[in-house]
Amino acid sequence: MNKDIVCIGAGYIGGPTMAVIAKMNPSRNVWVVDINAARIDAWNSENLPIYEPGLDEVVREVRGRNLFFSTDIEGCIRKCDVIFVGVNTPTKMFGRGAGRASDLQFWEATARNIAKWAESDKIVIEKSTLPVRTAAAMSAILNTHSSLKFTVLSNPEFLAEGTAIRDLLAPDRVLIGGPSDDAGAAAVRELVDIYAGEGDRWVPRERILTTNVWSAELTKLAANAMLAQRVSSVNALSQLCEATGANISEVARVMGADSRIGSKFLKAGPGFGGSCFKKDVLNLVYLCESFGLRDAAAYWNQVIAMNDSQQRRIVERLFHALFNTIANKKIAIFGFAFKADTGDTRETPSGAVVRMLHEEHARLAITDPKALNNAARDLADLDGIELVEDPYAAATEADAVIVMTDWKQYPGLDWKRIYDSMRKPALVFDTRNCLDAADLRKTGFNVLSIGR
Repeated sequence: MNKDIVCIGAGYIGGPTMAVIAKMNPSRNVWVVDINAARIDAWNSENLPIYEPGLDEVVREVRGRNLFFSTDIEGCIRKCDVIFVGVNTPTKMFGRGAGRASDLQFWEATARNIAKWAESDKIVIEKSTLPVRTAAAMSAILNTHSSLKFTVLSNPEFLAEGTAIRDLLAPDRVLIGGPSDDAGAAAVRELVDIYAGEGDRWVPRERILTTNVWSAELTKLAANAMLAQRVSSVNALSQLCEATGANISEVARVMGADSRIGSKFLKAGPGFGGSCFKKDVLNLVYLCESFGLRDAAAYWNQVIAMNDSQQRRIVERLFHALFNTIANKKIAIFGFAFKADTGDTRETPSGAVVRMLHEEHARLAITDPKALNNAARDLADLDGIELVEDPYAAATEADAVIVMTDWKQYPGLDWKRIYDSMRKPALVFDTRNCLDAADLRKTGFNVLSIGR
């Protein structure tokens, strides 16, 4: 088997993951291919299509040495014996399972192209988030009417945007699911060697966990569902704290001190976003429904319902704080990315809040250090929205500032300058609890926080 690797799909999986694989396996050539020529051009430029701390440095180190970005999908399938499939699997918006199931048309087209163009045996690795037992369908497509041997593994991604490079360089675990036959065992060993890195200098082998394929596919959905459930749970508690006078930060600190619970994902806020949580939870809902597990489906569906409720509550609280009318009032939105240190706006809580405020005829000015281009795309159907790079300009003459993303620069802004530029009474709604509320009140602001 040759050592060359290709990843089909130049999105969040293909770019950062393959860059680090190339860095830690310098004797392997690693290709990232995509039908989108503009995306490939961006990966070959000085302005990468994804913002992620540390990504530029890794790409600059390996691009042109042993990492290559190309539109030559056919050629790379022919010459590479290890094929990662990282194509998009969005939520299906039509037909059976609409709004919940994964849309697998791009994945299936990729599998058929691999079968069409391959000239030697291949290891095919699922990186996209896929429903349980998708590997069986991929294997059937690849191995029907072919004299070649295609071994399908599941290797789900557990990256957190904003810390992806750090997570890749020192992961908690790597999961590989494979068939139990001899070919499956050999393929798993090959992938373990890739993640161990040359000279075993990357992931310690004890952190590379192996399971059967079905367990690996389900674990990705299960892990994201559990994390989403924690976010919804703490936000449900934050609403009770607001009603009773308790402080969610204090409640979460004490809960997190319990070793059975832990402190991760107990920070109240505007709800989860990004490309994975909602999509994967809805996929889990659909799987439960498909197997007749209606109570389980209803349970996981409530995680989504609670997330939506938190965003509606932000608008309701702002509405009451602004004397029961938002119409024609200027609202400055600080942060449109779904979390700090990324420009990703997929399923961002800001998007839902902006749309609800727009329905109330608010005048909206949005600022974000990395996400304004995506905001322009996402909100192209809405009129009268300002996109402003300078947060001070966004806040000028505003009635309220809503902090929706906890960018590290926001607490360090000159909030006295912001207060002086706003209409009075000036309001700050800190949905991330990242600002000093006491200092803001001393400055003169009315302050709303989550869970307080």
